Amino acid sequence: MPAIQSKLPAVGTTIFTIMSALASKHGAVNLGQGFPDYSMNSELIDLVKEAMKTGHNQYVHMAGYAPLRKAIAEKIKSSYQTNIDPETEVTITPGGTYAVYTALTTVLQPGDEVIVFEPAYDSYLPNIEINGAVPVLINLQFPEYKINWDLVRQKITTKTKVIMLNSPHNPTGAVLSKNDLSELRSVIADTNIFIVSDEVYEHLIFDEIEHESILRYPDLLQRSFVCFSFGKNYHCTGWKLGYCIAPGKLMNEFKKVHQFNAFSCHTPTQVALAKYLQNKEAYNSLGKMMQAKRDFFQRLMERTKFTPLPSHGSYFQLYKYENISDEADTEFAKRLTIENKVATIPVSAFYRSGKDDKVLRFCFAKKNETLQQAVENLIHL
Repeated sequence: MPAIQSKLPAVGTTIFTIMSALASKHGAVNLGQGFPDYSMNSELIDLVKEAMKTGHNQYVHMAGYAPLRKAIAEKIKSSYQTNIDPETEVTITPGGTYAVYTALTTVLQPGDEVIVFEPAYDSYLPNIEINGAVPVLINLQFPEYKINWDLVRQKITTKTKVIMLNSPHNPTGAVLSKNDLSELRSVIADTNIFIVSDEVYEHLIFDEIEHESILRYPDLLQRSFVCFSFGKNYHCTGWKLGYCIAPGKLMNEFKKVHQFNAFSCHTPTQVALAKYLQNKEAYNSLGKMMQAKRDFFQRLMERTKFTPLPSHGSYFQLYKYENISDEADTEFAKRLTIENKVATIPVSAFYRSGKDDKVLRFCFAKKNETLQQAVENLIHL
């Protein structure tokens, strides 16, 4: 039998699979998985049914359903005061992760370098390496998880092709500030560096903080691929639908990769979302709704010995457990799942080096009763 020479030899069973299997085996409350356990909006479900019944069941344009691309451009204008051409600068994708992968595949050549901030969403490094490029890893400053821009300047070489950004950030809940964007401008001035900006949690941002999207900055946008997710915004992660925004010349190359991979995305959901995006309140209210869940979970967790780290966005909050155990975070997370019936994700899993700050990631995008049950299981630690 022929043997495969793996393009990703370092990739094995992920911690997410391990923790979910443990949770299932031991009947644990699963706060490790990054998706809601509550129902999505019934109006949006009805719009998908209507689309199917009215014949929207065949391929749409490779770049996506035209009315949806137009609705996205209108949303961007409303949210970020930026004009986007729906014909040339928007592509609908099967999820935000796919958009990130396609953007990286579009620009990377073997030997290129990509600056990645860790802890990092787990798809970034495999996406880079499968394209023959090299991730250049920079640790965010613990415990605030801020970018050290002086270190970024030191790491840039003639091979630097991309800087990866993620805000609001998974797994930490940190968000980029205006100063961060100013530093980014300074760093890339007079370079040919591209930006891939993962903004799938754009509306899940808290504490009256304004999301500093790359879309707000025309000079940055001219060298950027900006990636989004409908699944995160509308609590339907299983739909796997997102989109990418990029200037026309970059998007033209992006679509060359896309058309020979997914080619087209699920039509009925695109038709439904084109209508649902007209409801601005549906996405503008998301931050307050998710902040209420974060605050509810924080109040519950005050009864435990865990120490919270700030979360200003996303589905997630990190907690230190230094007052409970000195175990490695992976071992502590496993024991917590088996003995206390609560599954989390150890943050060391988001570092290539396994850096362990004794921190766990909790997902609070859950029903209140789910969060209550989890904390009841933790208060006796």
